[in-house]
Amino acid sequence: MIARADALALLSTHVPEPALQAHCLESEAVLRALAARLGHDEELWALTGLLHDLDYATTKDAPARHGLDSAELLAGKLPEEALQAIRAHNAEHTGFAPATPLDYALRCGETVTGLIHANALVRPARMDGMDAKSLKKKMKDKAFAASVNREVIGECQKLGLEQAEFFGLAIAAVASIAGQVGLA
Repeated sequence: MIARADALALLSTHVPEPALQAHCLESEAVLRALAARLGHDEELWALTGLLHDLDYATTKDAPARHGLDSAELLAGKLPEEALQAIRAHNAEHTGFAPATPLDYALRCGETVTGLIHANALVRPARMDGMDAKSLKKKMKDKAFAASVNREVIGECQKLGLEQAEFFGLAIAAVASIAGQVGLA
């Protein structure tokens, strides 16, 4: 399996946009926290979160390729279960249906980062003091972070997590790296 230092080098090569790099780091943190909570391989899940959008710059105009090209780039660097999760995180376009805990964790974990990040940007204290209740309120407001797919966030239930617990875990994970992603 690829080392994190090598994964970060791949990220900087394939993901030039700082906002997308931040999203990938946030996804890594959330996936690591989910793995810890659910008793899975933290390194594998974290690397899957970190690298899931490697192809975004080259596939943003070809959504049916998003996730598939990343999986091809990562063949031999991550185990098949991670490659499957990367393909399935964009199931609506790739046709690779999520089936495993890692598949669902990547889908809901990377999606919730958009809601958390947007919420932090409108708060004077950014991540400081953000809680599950405030995030739940933002989730109900369909006009707030309108591009965030609320149904995919709801897939946390397929992991056996209630929304409040999932939000609390994800908020804490992003807060732990707030300084690295411009949310401190």
